Amino acid sequence: MPNDPRLTTLLAELAGLDTEASSTERGDLDLLSTTELVERMNAEDRRVPEAVAGRTPEIAAAVDGITERFRRGGRLIYIGAGTAGRIGVLDASECPPTFGTDPSMVVGLIAGGETAIRSAVENAEDDDEAAALALRDLDLTERDTVVGISASGRTPYVIGGLRYARGLGALTVAIASNAGSAIGAEADIAIEVVT
Repeated sequence: MPNDPRLTTLLAELAGLDTEASSTERGDLDLLSTTELVERMNAEDRRVPEAVAGRTPEIAAAVDGITERFRRGGRLIYIGAGTAGRIGVLDASECPPTFGTDPSMVVGLIAGGETAIRSAVENAEDDDEAAALALRDLDLTERDTVVGISASGRTPYVIGGLRYARGLGALTVAIASNAGSAIGAEADIAIEVVT
């Protein structure tokens, strides 16, 4: 396996992603007190709103596009894997009690299905056809919006789902934590927030 060209390509690809990088500024974490660790985490967290603010035009375009499709009877459908997928499912689950929406208006799909909400389903994120099948089962139309969420921006499940949705004329939005993401290339609107 050490000479497997696929593994070499994958490792090279991952090495170039901000989400996979280590910071030389944080090499002393094991030497810090708990208070110092919490202070450092809080300082890092304060950088997030600035990064999000830098994507205001893309976020506004997504909100406007989703709103326009809601007005035509469309739905908002999140797709993701692992933690990113759980965030989409969580947001979809909160819309009915918080906003009084019909449960079918905002939907969350996660690689690996319902089991993956609470437990890891290994390799489900690598199935680039599964999201398309799930979207087909939802009778996806051009009135709908599909938002793909992937921290790395390269999850095959999300790529396949966005590609399918775009092919039907649905609005597609990608949310990633790396610039120039593969899911961003498949979407009408790419919200790439590097934190």
